Amino acid sequence: MKLYQIGIKVAAFLCFSPPDMLFLTGMKPVNPVIIPRAEHSVSRSLLSPNAVRVLYRLSDHGFIAYLVGGCVRDLLLGREPKDFDVVTNATPNQIKKLFRNCRLIGRRFRLAHLHFQDEIIEVATFRSKAPGETEDEPQPEASDTPAPDAAEPRRRHPEHLKSADGMILRDNVFGTPEEDALRRDFTVNALFYNIADFSIIDYAGGMEDLSRGIIRIIDDPFERFTEDPVRMIRAVRFAAMLGFNIENLTWRAILELGDTITRAAPARLFEEVLKLFLAGCGERTYQLLRQTGLFAALFPHFNNWLAEETDGFPHTRVGQALDWIDDRIRMGEKVSPQVFLALMSGRYIEEKGEHHRRAGVPPQQSLDLAVAEFLGELAPTVMIPHKTGILVRNILAYQHRFRKTPGKHPLSFIGRPGFGDAVDYLRFDCGITGKNRDALSWWESFIQANPLPPNGGQAGEQAPKPSTGTGRRKRRRRRSHGREKPGEGPEIS
Repeated sequence: MKLYQIGIKVAAFLCFSPPDMLFLTGMKPVNPVIIPRAEHSVSRSLLSPNAVRVLYRLSDHGFIAYLVGGCVRDLLLGREPKDFDVVTNATPNQIKKLFRNCRLIGRRFRLAHLHFQDEIIEVATFRSKAPGETEDEPQPEASDTPAPDAAEPRRRHPEHLKSADGMILRDNVFGTPEEDALRRDFTVNALFYNIADFSIIDYAGGMEDLSRGIIRIIDDPFERFTEDPVRMIRAVRFAAMLGFNIENLTWRAILELGDTITRAAPARLFEEVLKLFLAGCGERTYQLLRQTGLFAALFPHFNNWLAEETDGFPHTRVGQALDWIDDRIRMGEKVSPQVFLALMSGRYIEEKGEHHRRAGVPPQQSLDLAVAEFLGELAPTVMIPHKTGILVRNILAYQHRFRKTPGKHPLSFIGRPGFGDAVDYLRFDCGITGKNRDALSWWESFIQANPLPPNGGQAGEQAPKPSTGTGRRKRRRRRSHGREKPGEGPEIS
């Protein structure tokens, strides 16, 4: 541990309240704070009926059953939860015996997914804060192999749980409600709702931090972020989403350890990036990522390009793109990953393409090379799926086609996958630059007269092409089963 980190801990003893001191030293409060129903705002009428059924069935069979995490936090803040998670002392196999709609998933974590008609309720067993365990929204691998029952907590040697540098590898250690609360990431995510008496159970000081608008990690932030660097991204996401501030020690640890985010799996970081920027608070998230240095760690080459700004560009364009995305999400519309990536980094990719064109590379190949370079730059940190990269390329390529009004076969063009995404990009670009307004007006009028296919022209399966009225049947070509390669997309001129 670095000397100044030790100094921070000593200062914490002098400045923090007793509960905070307990979290920093790893000690645990003897008793939780119990908030009775009369003193909080969470009503059963606000809960998912399916979650209530799950809680009562577990309780009726003698198990402890609580709602936990983001749903409790959001209900206390007057927000609508996106899902409801349950935690219990029933083991995964015991849960499976109680629910016919249960599927056990995960290798790193054994979780029960209860499948209802309109939602999935996730049920986890209380886990202890043993070395080598993390709570941060795992991406479990599906498996139908039953997990062994563990009536008694099963302890493993720490070497089996952590890497040499302290990063979590694997764990499935069962524990008590208190241990489960204190092994979670942030205090505001460690609150339980008890269906037995409708109370809130607070082991970690989460109620106070909710009232103060603070995101605070439980226990030593340097150790917790070393265990799982993705927690730093989650701290930023919750602060941006809730409009909270990040507590000082947590903030300083992020500044110190931000570069270690690259130790996380690139595929996992892609999913986390989507959560960051597609939650309706992308612009605020962007500013926090820049302030903490996490943006530079995640997107090093793109960040270097942004640093070469002139009169605020390109930072202003990125901010405007994220504002546009936030507005769409607040209106209840869905923004696809490819639209997000095209809006945020489209100009960067186009500049790369222009560089290749000046070197004599044909237009279509120039854009292919630019997209390939962009994906290659990100691959070590944020792994963008190949299909998403192709769709980003098509969005940018379609912009050239839009300028040919009407061009050849406009009815065929609007049936292409990703057409609607490309129109969104054109609308945004016209609003920012004022260019190509005539082209946008023509295509909007054409779309109004010829409605988009059922998929809305969004990326996905190829929509049926509109009938030309000739009645002649064309000979079907044999379909290639290979993946689309650069140069096979729409032509650019």
